[in-house]
Amino acid sequence: MTLKIKKLLFSLLLFLAMQLGYSQLGFSHEIGVIAGPVAYQSDFGERYDFETNSGNVGFGIGIVYYMNFEYLRFYSYRRRNSYFRDHFKVRAELSYNKTTLNHYGIWADKNSASGEKLKAHSGEASNLELGAQLEYYPLSIKRFSRRGGGKWAPFISLGAHFVSYNPSVMTTYGDQNINNINNFYPGWEPGSITEEAGSTWAIVGSLGTRYKLTPLSDLMVDLRIQSYFSDTTDGLDHQLPSNKTNDWLVWLNFGYIFYFD
Repeated sequence: MTLKIKKLLFSLLLFLAMQLGYSQLGFSHEIGVIAGPVAYQSDFGERYDFETNSGNVGFGIGIVYYMNFEYLRFYSYRRRNSYFRDHFKVRAELSYNKTTLNHYGIWADKNSASGEKLKAHSGEASNLELGAQLEYYPLSIKRFSRRGGGKWAPFISLGAHFVSYNPSVMTTYGDQNINNINNFYPGWEPGSITEEAGSTWAIVGSLGTRYKLTPLSDLMVDLRIQSYFSDTTDGLDHQLPSNKTNDWLVWLNFGYIFYFD
C-alpha cells in the first residue's frame, strides 16, 4: 500500500510539472482543494434503505488541478471563436476518501443469530485515487472570468480514476476472528470477507457549479457519482442474489479554486 501511495504521488507531481512547463505555450492554470461527505454504496446494509444510505457516510478530500485552454498567450483571430476552448476544461485530481461501514435494515434488525452477526460486522473503505475528468461549461468560460461577466458557471464532467484501495474488516461476534466464516452472515461463502489491498479503476461523473469569489478565485460545489470496477473495495464480496452491482459512492464536494497563471 505504501508503495502504491508513493507511485500515485510521484505520478501527480510529474503531471503537474509537465503542465506547469506548458505555461510557456500559454495555458492558464488553476489549483484548488475539495472536501465533503461521501455516501458509500456497497454490500453493507440493505439496498435502497434510508438508514443504510444515511449511516454509511464518510469523508473525502482532494487536490485538483485545471488546465484552462481559453487563455492561450499565442491568441490569434482564427482561434478566437473556438467552442472547445471556451466551454471545456481538463481537471486532474488526487483524492482520498474513507468510510466506516455497518449493516442496517430489516435483516440486521432481526432478533436472530444471523441478525446478530450482521450487527457485529463492520468495515472500513479507504481509497486513494488519481485521475482526470473533462468538464463542460454550457456558459462561456471567458465571460465568467471577466470582471462583471457573471457570478455562476455550471458544469458537468466525465472521467476516470485509478484507485488504490485498502479495506479493513471487524467483527465482535464469536471469537472475533475475521477468518472464521462462522462469525459472519450465513450463506456468505469462504473468501467473501477480505482485507486484501488492491487496485482498480472507477468511472466518475459529476454535476456542479462555480461561483466567482474574486477575479482570481472561485468557490465550487459538485455532486459526484463514482462507480468502481471492483466489488471488494469495502472488504465484502458475497455471491448472494442481492449482490448485483460493484461498489460505488456519491460524493458532495465543496472546493476553493485559485487561478495562479
